[in-house]
Amino acid sequence: MGNAKYKRVLIKLSGEALAGDQGNGIDEKTLGKVVDQIIAVKNLGVEIGIVVGGGNFWRGRQGAEMDRTTADHMGMLATVLNALAIQDALERKGVQTRVQTALTITRVAEPYILRKALSHLNKGRVVIFACGTGNPYFTTDTAAALRAAEINAEMLLLAKNVDGIYDSDPKLNSAAKKLKEISYRDFIAQGLKAMDTTAITICMENNIPVLAFGLFEKDSLVRAAKGEDIGTIIN
Repeated sequence: MGNAKYKRVLIKLSGEALAGDQGNGIDEKTLGKVVDQIIAVKNLGVEIGIVVGGGNFWRGRQGAEMDRTTADHMGMLATVLNALAIQDALERKGVQTRVQTALTITRVAEPYILRKALSHLNKGRVVIFACGTGNPYFTTDTAAALRAAEINAEMLLLAKNVDGIYDSDPKLNSAAKKLKEISYRDFIAQGLKAMDTTAITICMENNIPVLAFGLFEKDSLVRAAKGEDIGTIIN
């Protein structure tokens, strides 16, 4: 395993992270940087599952009248675009990858079947889980926590646009303080927003630590996989 601390991790990527400076869609250079980091982690001997969001294409209801379930299903389909883009970028660099979707779209990806996912991971393939949980009213954060529990991931790596979790929004409060570590219960009690409450509860009940860190800090994914002191630990 080289210098890796973990044998198997679940990486949660936001869709917005793939958009780069353009703000929406997929920026090819940004995607390349993300994929290079994923490959570097894999080269440490780590088995990798990925849950990706779809916010670079679709975020929630457009207007107050849109049906929530319809909007959430549209968001699930947006995650498939990102999953296929990551798969393509990884495979162009020689990494075997599988996309599994919680909604059945067999012409483009496998349906999510846990035993198949575990088989792929054991064979060293990167597995990308798309369509969230397959249910409306649940976020891709919750999907990440659920899949991490199902595949027995040792750590959920929450790759963010900020370098950790703060006691208040650093974009709104210049005096916000970065937290080095926080318990699941304190995270919920303080109403922090880096991850939704349902996801944190799943992690707490299944004893899955979460490391929140800045995706675009130098070698951040590799450093996280090695257990270096970056970001904020929720445990």
